Amino acid sequence: MRIVLAKSLLTGLLSLLASLILSFSIVPMLGGEVAGAGLIMTIVCPLVISIPASAVHFRQAEKLRRAEVAASEALQKLAIAYEELRLQSRRDGLTGLLNRNAFLEELETFSRKGVAGGLLFLDLDYFKSINDGHGHATGDEALRRTGQILAAYQGEFDIAGRLGGEEFALFQSDLTAEAMLRRCEEIRGLIDCMDFRSASGSIISVSASIGAFYCVPGFDPQECLKAADANLYKAKTSGRNRVVLSI
Repeated sequence: MRIVLAKSLLTGLLSLLASLILSFSIVPMLGGEVAGAGLIMTIVCPLVISIPASAVHFRQAEKLRRAEVAASEALQKLAIAYEELRLQSRRDGLTGLLNRNAFLEELETFSRKGVAGGLLFLDLDYFKSINDGHGHATGDEALRRTGQILAAYQGEFDIAGRLGGEEFALFQSDLTAEAMLRRCEEIRGLIDCMDFRSASGSIISVSASIGAFYCVPGFDPQECLKAADANLYKAKTSGRNRVVLSI
């Protein structure tokens, strides 16, 4: 408010100065004299008119400025909230990994960019027995712990996702066939050696079967996932807690 009053007074003084300059420049040229009532009007009129008018103008301008700032801040908060919501919609709520749709979208992007690598499709063995024998909370913890293991392998062109239930997928860029086998065995071993216990403290065995497929540049994500799934099925039917891959 003080700023508005100061601006209004300054405007009034400038109006007064302009009024005096005009009066003393023009009136003598017309044969008149700036004195008496004329001088008083020359001084009073600019002040009486300009100060209130300026106060109203600057007050409204200040309100408009504050409204624009508030609107800008609201839009910024809305944009942040929208981005957070968008990111949350791409994540699995339990593990924090990409959900199925987001994982496939990323694979599509990698394919368009010519990225090649290994696609790992894994499934926790006998997961239903964990839920049935120890409760769903224990089963959820097994999923979270598996998600933590896979999350450590994420990078610019390396993604992990939970595709549903106890099924997970991992894409590792620029892996050779030999390196892909080592990576699969490494992950299988980490899950197999997981120190996982029930609420009573008893050790629960957790293992995973892994099917892997090598994705060449320009690969079809759906077809590669089907191939990895077929290898996962072979790993399951040949004894579980093992790796089957193809190129």
